[in-house]
Amino acid sequence: MDSLDVELFADYHQIHLSDDGSAGDLSEAWTDQAVVDRLAVVDDAMAIGTSVNVTVAVRVEVLDAPPAADLADYDHVVEGSMQVRSGRIVVMGCTDYEPDAVRVPVPVGPVRVRAASSNLAEAERVGVDSDEAPQTMERLRVQVWPAPREEPVVLKRWVGESGLRQDR
Repeated sequence: MDSLDVELFADYHQIHLSDDGSAGDLSEAWTDQAVVDRLAVVDDAMAIGTSVNVTVAVRVEVLDAPPAADLADYDHVVEGSMQVRSGRIVVMGCTDYEPDAVRVPVPVGPVRVRAASSNLAEAERVGVDSDEAPQTMERLRVQVWPAPREEPVVLKRWVGESGLRQDR
């Protein structure tokens, strides 16, 4: 397993993943349900919703096969699929400058992405200052592995009080 740890500014409550060179437009993908699910997906890109609009700790893991379902350690877990043609995904905050963004080698072809968020209650409690200490920072683990395209799914839903966590 290859992994990368990075801190990214989750402007507009979003972290983006895309095929390197993608022109994927996520603006139409943010349906009401996508906002509730915290996941917007197009063919070769996706956006993962966050609780905070500040820096979040992101860990990207590239796997050979689907990971075990370890949902207990996470507050909100979603999965979606995307097509990777370049062999690299770009990982960035919503308004980051794409040429300077982190690139992670991944298998060419369809991949599945599991995004697991944790420490949401503490990050939301502290709000805009949550990125000032590791104890209060929102954490996002992103796992990527080769897999046929499937519809997005919520494996575990965060059911706190924020407007971004509405159940449907």
